[in-house]
Amino acid sequence: MLYYLTEELAFPSPEFATRDGILAIGGDLRPERLLLAYQSGIFPWYSEEEPLLWWSPDPRFVIFPKDLKVSKSMKQVLKKEIFQITYDQEFQEVISNCSTISRDGQMGTWIVPEMREAYTYLHKLGFAHSVEAWQNDELVGGLYGVAIGNVFFGESMFAKVSNASKAAFITLVGNLVKHDFQLIDSQIYTPHLASLGGIEIPRRTYLDILKQGIKQPTLKGSWNTRFT
Repeated sequence: MLYYLTEELAFPSPEFATRDGILAIGGDLRPERLLLAYQSGIFPWYSEEEPLLWWSPDPRFVIFPKDLKVSKSMKQVLKKEIFQITYDQEFQEVISNCSTISRDGQMGTWIVPEMREAYTYLHKLGFAHSVEAWQNDELVGGLYGVAIGNVFFGESMFAKVSNASKAAFITLVGNLVKHDFQLIDSQIYTPHLASLGGIEIPRRTYLDILKQGIKQPTLKGSWNTRFT
């Protein structure tokens, strides 16, 4: 059954999610609720034609940073330094590109204006981060997500040039390993991330790992001076 959220800052247990992974409907996108959602294994995902929906799918698609897979061709791309990677320099541009980039089999976007505003605010609070891939001073790819404890919750990525988003992601993961991040939450399966080492794990396992991960200190603020 679907749970209807009220003004109360609370979520039902993820175990009550439907077979499709939908847990609750309604509520708002204020930062306190968003942060509570991520710490509870829940995330928002809806389109402009839908009400605000909250999800906790089973299984959960994740990447363990130390298990990242990098193909020989991507190693060559990184070695040639085709892209320059920065952090937290153009958050609004990254999320805007993620919301407008054309994707196979997808009509419209789930990154509606309210979502862009909410995550931009999380960025200002130091929890949401962007990774930018540049080529000849042009932003050609990137991704954004949320960090709590030693868990990074990936939200979306885009590429205007082949391999740009992969280069941004692989470079990010290398820095996450250096800073002892234990988990990257990718929410649901995608072939793109599966090729980089993404795997599905039971929701219960995910929640157990998450519970320990969010107890660790959160690396808040700009990552540009901390990640090189």
